[in-house]
Amino acid sequence: MRILASPIIRWMARSAVLLSASGAQAACPIQLAVYGEARSGADIDFAPAGSSATITNNFRMILDNNVVLDGIAMWTEGSAARPHGSLMYKCPAGDVTGDELAACTVWEGVIYSADEKGGVGLLPAEGADAPKSLIFPDLGPSLEMSAAYGPAGFSKVPWDIFVLKGCQE
Repeated sequence: MRILASPIIRWMARSAVLLSASGAQAACPIQLAVYGEARSGADIDFAPAGSSATITNNFRMILDNNVVLDGIAMWTEGSAARPHGSLMYKCPAGDVTGDELAACTVWEGVIYSADEKGGVGLLPAEGADAPKSLIFPDLGPSLEMSAAYGPAGFSKVPWDIFVLKGCQE
């Protein structure tokens, strides 16, 4: 015996499918977000910052040829507080001097975010929902001038915008 579904039941089934699909796109906390840049294939993986009093975000950028840049963001203080980001390549471990840190830093700047409507904001701290896109101003030119670029490093220079790809488990 075949039972025909009423329009209401069909509507409820479609709604359940849509809700489950949107549940798959549920909010992801920034500390578990994964972003990608289409042109170069570069990815950014965020990780919990731990118990640091100054670091608000911890991430790594993975470029071609398995080049990994370590990244952090620290919020500046004052009336114009901003998430100041740094990407570092092969920094020495342990206590480092300011000169050593400057020598291994390949990009620095404010990290911006953008939503699906084009609204621009700042990189949120841990615990907040991951924004749709991240903007690293002048990333490409800075990386092209770094020790990480070239025959022994990466060869595909990323653009400034990374789009949310997913959420780590």
